[in-house]
Amino acid sequence: MLTEAFDYDLPPELIAQQPLEPRDASRMLVLHRADGRLEHRHFRDLPEYLRAGDLLVANETRVIPARLFAHKIPSGGKVELLLLARRDPRRWEALVKGRRVAVGQRLALEGGPGAPQGIVEAITPAGGRLIAFDAPLDDILPRLGIVPLPPYIHEPLADPERYQTVYARVPGSVAAPTAGLHFTPELLERLARLGVEWTTVLLHIGLDTFRPVSEAVVEEHSIHTEYCRLTAETAEQINRAKAEGRRVIAVGTTAVRVLETAAQGAEGGVRPWDGPTNLFIYPGYRFRVVDALITNFHLPRSTLLMLVAAFASLEQIKAAYAEAVRLRYRFYSLGDSMLIL
Repeated sequence: MLTEAFDYDLPPELIAQQPLEPRDASRMLVLHRADGRLEHRHFRDLPEYLRAGDLLVANETRVIPARLFAHKIPSGGKVELLLLARRDPRRWEALVKGRRVAVGQRLALEGGPGAPQGIVEAITPAGGRLIAFDAPLDDILPRLGIVPLPPYIHEPLADPERYQTVYARVPGSVAAPTAGLHFTPELLERLARLGVEWTTVLLHIGLDTFRPVSEAVVEEHSIHTEYCRLTAETAEQINRAKAEGRRVIAVGTTAVRVLETAAQGAEGGVRPWDGPTNLFIYPGYRFRVVDALITNFHLPRSTLLMLVAAFASLEQIKAAYAEAVRLRYRFYSLGDSMLIL
């Protein structure tokens, strides 16, 4: 399959730069896969499309202050780091912006006395750096780092918590699971009163959120490995829903990847999972668990766009995106939502 099939034209002014208030005021494009029908609603209308017994599965990851500033030792040259994944308590894979940051280069993090130093141990296959710090970073990241925003967002957020879901619990991502940004505590309470069930999984989002597929052929792309977790309790809840014929609805593409990863090798459901995933979902994939999907509008040529095109069809997604552009929906991380039924 050619990667160019996942191109589309988007006027730059439709890339959302600020979130709407309240969170559930965003628009929601509803796509019915059975007949391709589209409806134009708002996210607060979500309960009208759900029913008692539906199981919503969301990603409870929390974005960390992964953007750090440093300087080279001894030259003092400025360097910017974007932490991507923790390899052990002191080692991180990171993107590095700076001139000639070679293996063996020592770096001093900026942020006052006691800020750790690190040394570049290797260049990763993706072009990043493996950096060993002389002390763990987890506890001091809130003091040293900044929550990174996607490169297409050019305005700072007045409230950084607007780039976190209201249910974010486990720090570890460099980007938010943006389909969940539309939920409010009040909306979650409405859904609970309706009898909709809720559970969470975990996937720490890394590099591929921002990286378009560069290969000409989709099947030649290798997706970045990310850590995910689905507990035994959650597996039991999902398997019970599937056995009873109830819908499992994924909140976002990252929840989809956890669910479908945990379905690999399972007999008619999911199994507990705690480890890496590099599951790449594109058209032709057979979904084992997910019955409906809440998502945002994704970048051209992105693995996320390929996933939603696998869940619906490329033709349906292209038609839906064209209609969203025509009606001036807001796109990408801080933009509007889709419900694919």
